[in-house]
Amino acid sequence: MEIVCTRPNCPRPENQFADLDNRGTLTTVHQKYCTACGMPLILSGRYLPEKLLGKGGFGAAFLARDRYTPAMRQCVVKLFQPAGDLSPDQMQLAQSLFQREAMVLEDLGNRHPQIPDLYAFFPLIVSGQKSGTQEEYFYLVQEFIDGEDLEQTLARRGALPSSEVTEILVSMLKVLDFVHTNGTIHRDIKPSNIMRHRNGTLYLLDFGAVKQATSAQGSSSNKSTGIYSIGFAPPEQMAGGTVYPSTDLYALAVTCITLLTGKEVSTLYDSYTNQWAWHPHAQMNPAIAAVLDRMLLPTPNQRYANAEEILTALRLATAGKGSTAIPSSTAARTSPGQTTGQTTASGAPLSTTALQSPQPVPSNPAAGAGTAVSSGAQIPHPNPAQPPLARPQASPPDPAIPLWEFLGGAAFTGVQGGLLAIALLSLLGTTWLGSGTWLLLVGGLLLLQVRRVIERFDLIIIAGITLAVILLLPALRDIVASPSPRVAVVMLAIMAGLAAVAIGTLFRLIYRVLSTLM
Repeated sequence: MEIVCTRPNCPRPENQFADLDNRGTLTTVHQKYCTACGMPLILSGRYLPEKLLGKGGFGAAFLARDRYTPAMRQCVVKLFQPAGDLSPDQMQLAQSLFQREAMVLEDLGNRHPQIPDLYAFFPLIVSGQKSGTQEEYFYLVQEFIDGEDLEQTLARRGALPSSEVTEILVSMLKVLDFVHTNGTIHRDIKPSNIMRHRNGTLYLLDFGAVKQATSAQGSSSNKSTGIYSIGFAPPEQMAGGTVYPSTDLYALAVTCITLLTGKEVSTLYDSYTNQWAWHPHAQMNPAIAAVLDRMLLPTPNQRYANAEEILTALRLATAGKGSTAIPSSTAARTSPGQTTGQTTASGAPLSTTALQSPQPVPSNPAAGAGTAVSSGAQIPHPNPAQPPLARPQASPPDPAIPLWEFLGGAAFTGVQGGLLAIALLSLLGTTWLGSGTWLLLVGGLLLLQVRRVIERFDLIIIAGITLAVILLLPALRDIVASPSPRVAVVMLAIMAGLAAVAIGTLFRLIYRVLSTLM
């Protein structure tokens, strides 16, 4: 059996122990030590790290097994060890924030099926690698979610269908409604912190403040600074100001448009007009798109105040009533107070009250990404404002499909249409049946592209298969009168594709001119 050493910078962390392949030995052995650095390998006497899942400024996460469960249950062991040298005060703050993550997981995870459960939280003091020194590490053990986070899904599949993104939006809104009602603001919603289990269930991950702890000593990465991720955090969080439940809702909306478009966040925000410009890159129910637009407004009092308001708006949108029927919020929820692992889990929303001047939760280095509101305090809600009725257009709208995708689709349609015409003319001749069949097939191809049933590499594969079949079967190219019919077929297909691109470009140009004039 292989056990991985969790000491940072261990020169050879993989350790093989043949005797642990015996279940009796595995459950009774007292301890095993790293053969390279001497670090104890069986954490808290029961957890066996098997694989490194990832590293960051906070430390590392390992896939482990609990040897004291009948099925050797898999779990995630998170090691907290900030990079760089921290002062005693900074280390104490880091420890308290890491402990807060454990408290939030214990409170919320054990009461909600879409938040990982906490299994253990413990420190480990070991002999240092230098003689006469000691090192202290902190570990958090939580439920292992066997699946794929949405960042990985996006990299593997590209842009997701609007129906799937709507499902993700609704599912996460229900989780955030529970989280906010129980006095917590997540502060780091993004695709990598939402995971889909193999059984289809979506989970919200990473309630820790570990990123802020590392930022205290100046550490940063290309994606995240402090307690937020650049691009997903709203202006008030970026500025280090007060955060609200709508802070999480803004980040959730950015997550959704990222999943819808398959594009980097930076390409979806127009810094010149200071507006999100995601509509040209995605297709979405206009009423649901209007909900996302309101979630993305720059000031908190213009957004929805809480997740329940958005769920109501989505119910109206999917019922066909449109966004104009969505009432604006004039009330906010109060926190149920500080909760503990022993409180009964209701998770039900509290009665709403008229908004007064709220006591804000400051977004500063002393608060974590999963900051729980203290007993008797309220989660702040900004005074609501009616959303703007119309957003000024700084430039004429683009067609709904990006240029490269539009031209690629036109080229495919031309090539495929040309190949189908050659095959049908060879088989059926110039008859109404042949012409009608060709129109139906080309129309079906266009419909499949519009609905994104086929896209990207699918187009190349389909055109390649069609070309190969026609080249291999002489009966499908009888109409071509040429000494080299195969070459002629290829040239005709290319010419048809170029013609379709030219025609499509012309119509797109006409569309833009008319949009400008109107």
